Amino acid sequence: MFTISEVAKETGFTAHTLRYYEKIGLLSSPIRHGGKRLYTEGDIRLLQFMKVLKNTGMSLEEIREFLLDGCLLESEDSEQERTPKVQKRMNILQKHLLTLEQQKKEIEMVIQLTEEKLENYQEMLDRGRKNEP
Repeated sequence: MFTISEVAKETGFTAHTLRYYEKIGLLSSPIRHGGKRLYTEGDIRLLQFMKVLKNTGMSLEEIREFLLDGCLLESEDSEQERTPKVQKRMNILQKHLLTLEQQKKEIEMVIQLTEEKLENYQEMLDRGRKNEP
């Protein structure tokens, strides 16, 4: 079991953010002992996954929708019950992937423009050196 400060250090989320995620239902309420929140290794793994999704620009609402059904790997649902849950997650990830691909194109364009600017500036410096006495 881990305290909120240990989880914050491990995941990169602040304790305030962890309490907020609990408040909005993104994170289930942890076990409490003596008034202190205690988190499991599974909670940490979930938060690390949430951090990855958040860092790639997925909104908290999309993350909440993605996590709504809990861990599908540990679920005892029948194949018939699991299929729509898996499909929903696939849809969310496919939509997010399109967003990421668009961001990648934009970043590649910025990289190309930056490289061109650097080449232009280098040429300016080189011309200036040739004209020096």
